[in-house]
Amino acid sequence: MGGFFAAASQNDCVFDLFFGTDYHSHLGTRRAGLAVYSEEDGFTRSIHNIENSPFRTKFSAEINDMKGYLGIGCISDYDPQPLIVRSHHGTYAISCVGKINNMEELLNRLLKHSHMHFLAQSGSEINTVEIVAALINSRDNLIEGLQYAQKMIDGSMTILLLTHAGIYLSRDKYGRTPLVVGKKDDGYCASFEAFAYLNLGYQDYKELGPGEIAIMTQDGVKTLVAPGDKMRICTFLWVYYGYPASRYEGVSVEEMRYRCGEKLALRDREEPVEIDTVAGVPDSGTAHAIGYANASNVPFSRPFIKYTPTWPRSFMPTIQSKRDMIAKMKLIPVHELIEHKRLLLIDDSIVRGTQLRETVEFLYSSGAKEVHVRPACPPIMFGCKYLNFSRSNSEMELIARRMIQQEEGENVSLDILYDYCNPDSSRYLKMVDMIKKQQHFTTLRYNRLDDLLEATGLDANKLCTYCWNGKE
Repeated sequence: MGGFFAAASQNDCVFDLFFGTDYHSHLGTRRAGLAVYSEEDGFTRSIHNIENSPFRTKFSAEINDMKGYLGIGCISDYDPQPLIVRSHHGTYAISCVGKINNMEELLNRLLKHSHMHFLAQSGSEINTVEIVAALINSRDNLIEGLQYAQKMIDGSMTILLLTHAGIYLSRDKYGRTPLVVGKKDDGYCASFEAFAYLNLGYQDYKELGPGEIAIMTQDGVKTLVAPGDKMRICTFLWVYYGYPASRYEGVSVEEMRYRCGEKLALRDREEPVEIDTVAGVPDSGTAHAIGYANASNVPFSRPFIKYTPTWPRSFMPTIQSKRDMIAKMKLIPVHELIEHKRLLLIDDSIVRGTQLRETVEFLYSSGAKEVHVRPACPPIMFGCKYLNFSRSNSEMELIARRMIQQEEGENVSLDILYDYCNPDSSRYLKMVDMIKKQQHFTTLRYNRLDDLLEATGLDANKLCTYCWNGKE
């Protein structure tokens, strides 16, 4: 995934840019960067690796030497950014959040029609931000370039582009990621997370629509390309990625998670299980568990605590086996709340199943009598095509797909996969039972997609559900 923040101020913007970007640290684990512009110094940029040290530690010293009234910042899981680009449009800095599925096609197109070149990173990969900049530069002006990039990219891409005259804001053509604007007396800011600017003194100003392009300066925000009428914002933002204090399309992340938990509890009334306490896998499972506890009148507890003082989310290796180990090491048991208890445990999702299985085994070894599991979203059946939310290299890493392969063999047709997505089908029930046994859960019931969508309170046609049902 990734996050971003931008500021345009009549005064120096670096303080706001630094803290606004830092508030997005939960969205990325590998790279972070800042770029600012001032008339005296032109463009100044800094990029750091944040895999083993949080954002503030890496940037706190050098921001004292950065000055500017316009700036953009990013947290990234993948590409080093922002990049500073010099082209026929002049010099600008650019940062992006999203995913490009047709990289090779775009690369070949760009190389075929020009003499440009691209700098290869480790493993011969090309920085996706450089591809976006090349698409923009292939048109006569920045507005046409941004429109062209959005048109040509298969996947999703939200773009911040910093020039000497202002900051261009371009939300993904289907709005899969959010882009909100805040306002205060001396300027404006743009942010992925709506909460990121509140403590900096900004008030809500507007939310860009899907495909909308605007320019932000110290004096205002002007729409250059009107928003489209098709929205497909990622539903998983509410379920997992979004910070609890944030909101998207006016819907609170924390309240939505309460409603998810409530939906799970109401479904459990149809087939009740005897439990002593409800717990959430920290951090994103906690609010779902509170919603379940409130609706079921079963006490909420925290039988294990995540140790975060020295292990923030950014301290997570990119190798999956090491990530699993670190995730397990963060959890500290409270034996008095586990021993001889029948626990109902809610996590935001089950992706591969490795971490949750180890968590459940950890609860059993700590004295739990039973562990009933309730994921807050349906089984993840398809790898995300749009936001890089999963590190899975293959859909066969997904536990649901592994169970289907075990039952159906290789080359399962889409019709059969769709049947497995139907919570009322016999295939779905068999798959869930297989996962339950493989994971050693006492019982397992996923949240249904229809309940999940209702919990958002938005029109289902505005929500992306591809990872759960394979529908575009």
